[in-house]
Amino acid sequence: MRQIKSCRALVRWAGRAYSGCMALDLTRFNLAAHVLAAGQATPDKVALAVLTLTGAERWSYARLTRAVLGAGGWLLAQGARPGDRVLLRLGNTPAYPIAYLGAMAAGLVPVATSPLLTVPEITRMAGAIRPRVVLSGPGIALPPGPDLAADLVAWEAHAPCDWHLGDAHREGYVVFTSGTSGTPLAVRHAHRAILARAMMHRGWEGLTVQDRLLHSGAFNWTYTMGTGLLDPWTLGATALIPSPSVQTDHLPLVLRRHDATIFATVPTLLRRLLRGELPALPRLRHVLSAGEALPASLRAEWRARTGTEVHEALGMSEISTFISSCPDHTAPDGATGYPQPGRRIAVLGPDLKPLPPGEPGQLAVATSDPGLMLSYEGQPAPQGAWFPTGDLVHQDHAGAIHYHGRVDEMMNPGGVRVSPREVEQALQDLPGVIDLAVAEVEPAPGTRIIACFYAGGTLPESTAQAFAAERLARYKCPRAFLHVPEIPRGPTGKVNRRALAALYQTRTDP
Repeated sequence: MRQIKSCRALVRWAGRAYSGCMALDLTRFNLAAHVLAAGQATPDKVALAVLTLTGAERWSYARLTRAVLGAGGWLLAQGARPGDRVLLRLGNTPAYPIAYLGAMAAGLVPVATSPLLTVPEITRMAGAIRPRVVLSGPGIALPPGPDLAADLVAWEAHAPCDWHLGDAHREGYVVFTSGTSGTPLAVRHAHRAILARAMMHRGWEGLTVQDRLLHSGAFNWTYTMGTGLLDPWTLGATALIPSPSVQTDHLPLVLRRHDATIFATVPTLLRRLLRGELPALPRLRHVLSAGEALPASLRAEWRARTGTEVHEALGMSEISTFISSCPDHTAPDGATGYPQPGRRIAVLGPDLKPLPPGEPGQLAVATSDPGLMLSYEGQPAPQGAWFPTGDLVHQDHAGAIHYHGRVDEMMNPGGVRVSPREVEQALQDLPGVIDLAVAEVEPAPGTRIIACFYAGGTLPESTAQAFAAERLARYKCPRAFLHVPEIPRGPTGKVNRRALAALYQTRTDP
């Protein structure tokens, strides 16, 4: 894949990725202004529709831009100044993306956080990033200290701020890692990160100005913010977001009624949708999947039931997605996808040197990538040629990336490393099972085995053991199979293996 070596070169590349792209001065740049620029040519076009079963709340590009600039003006009127951080503690409403873009429009730095966090959790995180403003919504846990209640009506009526223009490399926004391996880390991103997302438009989303992209997630999820909102708006397309009243079972009907052409979601939700009836979706072109690994069998079943392809993407908080399948370059079965055009990646061995095709190692992205974070809070910028991601993969001779799991999730029973992803893929067709995951557990002090947890119909353990023995080497076979009501997963759908190990102990302790 060709490497884009500078942000200025990326701008030239992005300009070819969609029509009407204006010439950009990276010394006078603003992420929010860039996102909303294309929509200014069609001010009356629907930028955002918040969907219900019977209708929709619609925001034109003119109204959206007015609210964003009004929110920025309102924050400045409360005493915030360019460079200050704004901690977002908002619920699942349009106020979230409007505050997010409004803060950046005014030169402030929004800090995205999950509304599910508890008071102790958000207090620790606030201490790490030291916000000047805490913007609050009803019922959301807050850190100690003053806060400002979000007021969307006031923002729409407030005098607009001017676009705060500056170096595209300056801090634009902050997100937190999931913290599944320890304490969440604050990730600092530059305004220029929005330009790197142009590589996703072609290399994953297949997004055009005519599309109506429906994202199944909430407004206050970073996946929704990027793929569901910022990307369609950057091209002047329409973003569709279900209101909180829309249940999972209603999504197929909503997709059909509102003529969604692209559906962005997670594998867990696709699995749930396939359990029910799916109406014909004649306008749907394809599905985007991220947040957790997509099982090959799930992709195949969705394709068979709907006639549409699922394009998976792999990414992380530090860079967003950079490996993906796309309509122009569909990943083969069993592979996640290819490096997006413009990305440069490597698969590193234990010595952190690139490995040849076919050998598993740690996925890394070039530190020169314009979408890579500035740094973790309080730490220097990534050094060296490569930024290791912690994902265990191999790249085949055709360039496709095959995902094996997280390096820190590798199981090691009996001193032999085993990928949980490999075991789960081999067992995904267990009869009657609708979901499963594996984890390394300790049935006795000093003894560690692989256990398989599954939801759905119950199976005799002898049947499960025989099924595994036909598909896996003996050292990879689970030694225990436990039926559970559901597989514990985090907010993004990723398996919580720590919870599985704890569940095993509670189920087996005398």
